[in-house]
Amino acid sequence: MPPAFAHEKQYTIDDIYALPDGKRAELIDGQLYYMAPPNTKHQRILSFLHLEIGNYIRENKGTCEVFPAPFAVFLSADNSKYLEPDISVICDINKLNDHGCHGAPDWVIEIVSPSSRPMDYYTKLSLYRFAGVREYWIVDPMKQIVLVYDMENAAAPVIYSFSDLIKANIYEHLYINFSDISELLDI
Repeated sequence: MPPAFAHEKQYTIDDIYALPDGKRAELIDGQLYYMAPPNTKHQRILSFLHLEIGNYIRENKGTCEVFPAPFAVFLSADNSKYLEPDISVICDINKLNDHGCHGAPDWVIEIVSPSSRPMDYYTKLSLYRFAGVREYWIVDPMKQIVLVYDMENAAAPVIYSFSDLIKANIYEHLYINFSDISELLDI
């Protein structure tokens, strides 16, 4: 008779919905990953990027929508991959319903915090690439860098500093001036 092993609990989307108010977590293949509340620097960057992208879409009469966290993204049809990216840009409105986005957003931005570093740099990069996200930005305030992954064109990642003007690859004319963020954060 084989030895009995303790089995880890396998969580589901129902466990996400059952979280107490104020608690947030992401679900990846049966495991919950709790999220710490963001700090002020994180929220300033999030607000800046959300406004820049949203204003660009509105001014150009675009059809894409930009959503800041918390916003549900169901990367898999079986709901085994539930994430809350800091910023999601979705261009296919058929992916949207009252619960969030079902399928890969076109563009995802994650703002790194000390507790999210491995998740943002490795786990989510792999998940987003596999799911079909076209563009992924990792904004790292501690290192003052932005990694841009143009996954649609299978290009090597490009590293920018917080003083650079960065082009969004999914748009022809959207450039975000990160020196404006530096001023906002007093860097």
